[in-house]
Amino acid sequence: MVLLSKTQSKSDVELRGQVERVTYHNEENSYTVLKLKANGNPTLITVVGTLIGVTAGEVLKLMGSWVNHAKYGQQFQVSTYETVVPATVKGIERYLGSGLIKGIGHVFAKRLVEKFGADTLNIIENSIERLSEVDGIGTKRLSMIQTAWAQQRDIKDIMLFLHGYGVSTTYAIKIYKQYGKDSIKTVQLNPYRLATDIYGIGFLTADKIARTLGFDEGSELRAEAGILYVLHQLADEGHVYYPYEPLIAKCMDVLGMSREQIVKAFGTIAYEKKITIEDISTDDEVLINNKAVYLTKYYVCETSITENLMDLYTRSKTLRNFDHVKALLWVQKELNIKLHPMQEEAVRQSFDKKILIITGGPGTGKTTILNSIIKIYKQLGQRILLTAPTGRAAKRLSETTGLEAKTIHRLLDYSFKDGGFKKNDKNKLETDLVIVDECSMVDTILMHHFLKSVPAAATLILVGDVDQLPPVGAGFVLRDIINSERFPLVKLTEIFRQSKNSLIIVNAHKINHGEFPILIREVCLHTKDNKEAADFYFFEIEEPENIVKKIVELCTTRIPERFKLEPFKDIQVLTAMNRGTIGISSMNQALQQAMNTSKETLERGGRVFKVFDKVMQLVNNYDKDVFNGDIGRIIRINNELQELTVDFDKRHVVYDYNDLDELTLAYAISVHKAQGSEFPAIVMPIHTQHYIMLQRNLLYTGITRGKKLVVLVGTKRALYLAIKNDKQQLRYTHLKNRLKELNKK
Repeated sequence: MVLLSKTQSKSDVELRGQVERVTYHNEENSYTVLKLKANGNPTLITVVGTLIGVTAGEVLKLMGSWVNHAKYGQQFQVSTYETVVPATVKGIERYLGSGLIKGIGHVFAKRLVEKFGADTLNIIENSIERLSEVDGIGTKRLSMIQTAWAQQRDIKDIMLFLHGYGVSTTYAIKIYKQYGKDSIKTVQLNPYRLATDIYGIGFLTADKIARTLGFDEGSELRAEAGILYVLHQLADEGHVYYPYEPLIAKCMDVLGMSREQIVKAFGTIAYEKKITIEDISTDDEVLINNKAVYLTKYYVCETSITENLMDLYTRSKTLRNFDHVKALLWVQKELNIKLHPMQEEAVRQSFDKKILIITGGPGTGKTTILNSIIKIYKQLGQRILLTAPTGRAAKRLSETTGLEAKTIHRLLDYSFKDGGFKKNDKNKLETDLVIVDECSMVDTILMHHFLKSVPAAATLILVGDVDQLPPVGAGFVLRDIINSERFPLVKLTEIFRQSKNSLIIVNAHKINHGEFPILIREVCLHTKDNKEAADFYFFEIEEPENIVKKIVELCTTRIPERFKLEPFKDIQVLTAMNRGTIGISSMNQALQQAMNTSKETLERGGRVFKVFDKVMQLVNNYDKDVFNGDIGRIIRINNELQELTVDFDKRHVVYDYNDLDELTLAYAISVHKAQGSEFPAIVMPIHTQHYIMLQRNLLYTGITRGKKLVVLVGTKRALYLAIKNDKQQLRYTHLKNRLKELNKK
């Protein structure tokens, strides 16, 4: 197999040898730096160039030229190369032990060459069943090796084909997993499929491949794929639909095509039901020509939410024949509490109304209301289900109520095999009362699936803080339901006495009201003889580099010593953006280096994972039963099986090395990813370097994630700017108006 990196020159010379180690590899363009043990050369040679999927132990025949690098000295610059089968027993052992083939690590590589000698590779290629003659290789491992051997051969062909089109090695493997041996054929017929079929490959990459393959930039296929790409991008920004004329303008700008071409493509994909175009009326004055364009799945979800909410609300309440007054007196005695009049009203409405919304900030008594409702319903023999959008939120709900709570995904019982939720409109949940906590972060698609599963006889209670950030996904369901003024609402505003002692709660409400918080200087965090330590501190530091140093110190020594908290388990750094000195990526590198000294490492695509690392899942993976935002710790790296194991709250989940783009380090995470979670201690940089993200609701959401301690590190100017910026990002949704219109009918 010959792979070309640039035009071969007449001056090219040949070099043969075995790869000793790969010192650098760029996943995106396959630029590689490696050390080669060349035939007849006593010292290792530095080789540079575009080499696809090369691993330590491979024998290469290289064509290229010698160059002198100003900093690194003499190097061999590759123009073309091909993989050669290792000729010596030692070479074969190193080749197989490099991790190239899943199921063969150093141990089995040694056993194989001891058994078959120089004929080992020929045995694997032509008589692979004979590997079972080697101790430890049973049916399962044999099958794994057989599959991996075939795959690595096919994947290299795909890498060769795709490399010229800007597709990284990681994505080439994903393409192979999706399409198998038909990968090249599929890409040649319609490269735009990659944008929708493969996680991580967007329209721009697919478009680049299509152009190289000769697809006309004015083709209707390109226009159709481009429109869907733009709509998906807008959905990622939170829009459920987009106005017709502005959408056309966006598509023209992105695709460089005429209005006529775009409008024609609109018609085609609307006919194919990929999009839905609807004439709607709204009191928000955001539409031009009153035309809205939806990706059809969002149209179905929004209309379904409307119908299911109204159908549930208009049903008769089944909970009757008991004295509400006596129930309220009884529950206060049982829980040894005195309900505030607003809390009493919330509990009372849960008896009378089919749907009830409870909203309010921290310390306003939402938990007390829920415990009172649950206590009475339980006493009456009612079936109760508790749920929340994230695992951490569900765990907290369970801890505060004493009942089991599940994530919405697990409550609805997603089946990867069946390709959907087992609980749906045909198979409803079995319950009399269902409570959804942290409802402000439930997006349009998830709410659609959830409401389909709620039985008509049940009571639904939605609980959340509408002043927090909107959902990561499209829509702002809780806000729209509240603003429709269609359903009973209890809005809690008073901070209860016990909560007034917490500066976290007091300052959260101050910030939410546009007021500057009470700041306690950093020196107070040093005072070890202060028995009653505060729970909210501010470190004023101007330089971003010094902010990073301070945060590392806080997480590794200061907070653990002062508050007896565990760095990995209890302390979470939240930041606003991915880039910059105090961004997620840089913070994670600094914290990983300071907090994790493990020598068991794995490098993929410029990212380093270590055993004991704190990591987060980036996408919903129903097959593994892990979801976007779940946080765990790496407990095992197995180079032989090419697997990494993560402990998610005592559930061990195995990742193939090719799926590691689903994971990221989580010493520092975004405020958005922290929604629905609560941590004992929050450390949060706030600086004008993240000027674009200095928003009141982001700061408010971040602070309210802290349970026992919040520490802000940065400048008062940035804090002031964030508090004063109360501008809400516009999201195009029509749920509020749909509910209002049904109310009129």
